[in-house]
Amino acid sequence: MSVIAIAGTGYVGLSNAVLLAQHNEVYAVDIVPEKVELINQRKSPIADKEIEEYLAEKPLNLTATLNGAAAYAKAEYVVISTPTNYDEEKYYFDTSSVEAVIEQVQAVNPRAVIVVKSTVPVGFTENMRRKYQANKLIFSPEFLREGKALYDNLYPSRIIVGVPEGDVKLEKSAQKFAELLQQGAVKENIPTLLLKPTEAEAVKLFANTYLALRVSYFNELDTYAELKGLDVQQIIEGVGLDPRIGSHYNNPSFGYGGYCLPKDTKQLLANYQDVPQNLIEAIVAANDTRKKHIAARILAKARSVAKGDNLTVGIYRLIMKANSDNFRQSAIQSIMQLLREDGANVLIYEPTLTADEFCGFKVVHNFADFVEQADVIAANRMTDELNICRDKVYSRDIFFRD
Repeated sequence: MSVIAIAGTGYVGLSNAVLLAQHNEVYAVDIVPEKVELINQRKSPIADKEIEEYLAEKPLNLTATLNGAAAYAKAEYVVISTPTNYDEEKYYFDTSSVEAVIEQVQAVNPRAVIVVKSTVPVGFTENMRRKYQANKLIFSPEFLREGKALYDNLYPSRIIVGVPEGDVKLEKSAQKFAELLQQGAVKENIPTLLLKPTEAEAVKLFANTYLALRVSYFNELDTYAELKGLDVQQIIEGVGLDPRIGSHYNNPSFGYGGYCLPKDTKQLLANYQDVPQNLIEAIVAANDTRKKHIAARILAKARSVAKGDNLTVGIYRLIMKANSDNFRQSAIQSIMQLLREDGANVLIYEPTLTADEFCGFKVVHNFADFVEQADVIAANRMTDELNICRDKVYSRDIFFRD
């Protein structure tokens, strides 16, 4: 049994804490007292069905704490899963929270192996090893979906750990960490790679950018079919039957969003500063084009049904995915701004919000009132709840799934 401290209890941190606490002593560190209290009460502060079930039902050796220094001091491994938002002015992830933990661990427990799971720029780990003389720093990317984070840890597509070549002792520690992840998983025979840290960082950014490419591709296919009056479902089904393409990750949307894809694509593009490219830049630009197209189509539908010049557009849900409570960087938020710039009155129906306003937009808490007030309802994803007002709804959800 190992003692493991995990910095940050978002989707990445909490899912890893729960996974590892099945067989190890785990301390989950956060700066938000309410989150710490909920975890210690075996309640999940995030929307994830598997995490909620494991916290409530499984015998986990898990303690949440606000005292990072004390947790790090006793840990064999410190896993960093703090947020790294993309800075639009610096063209770089804000890695200050990650660096703060590295500094603190170096001060209280230089023997600990530090595992960065936060998404970082290519080359970050090696830079930090030099900057902080952090000779026990490694990188292990995560490949998780919001709302399915623990499931994706229990049944991982792969486990990757980035460790410098030639450090035999650290390589053994990296291998052990991979084995701890394997031990907590339900899936057996998980593909596991020990890569160099910079290559492991590149895997994460290139993987997410490919997913953004796939989203953008099917969104642009959908735009073409919509404007040409074609049956987009028939086209996508026919395209997807090619086994080289497949019938997955192909449901049109209002654009890619969430916590990872927007920032990871921009960071990868920034990493291409001195490298020839066309495609990476196009993936970033394609998402903006899609959102502008969607806003224009929503407005066109609103103008066709509204009485007079006052257009009211209802936004049905801000969340990106079913079973999620997160709407950071959701595509619909950019579309809302575009609609307002074009003079539309925008209302929001989002059951996870308790406030009456969100970013300057009115929130309507009663669904019937929301439907009554809206000329058109924009829904990135359809639900049965919308069946009563289907004629008002604008959506590109073809397959009725994420």
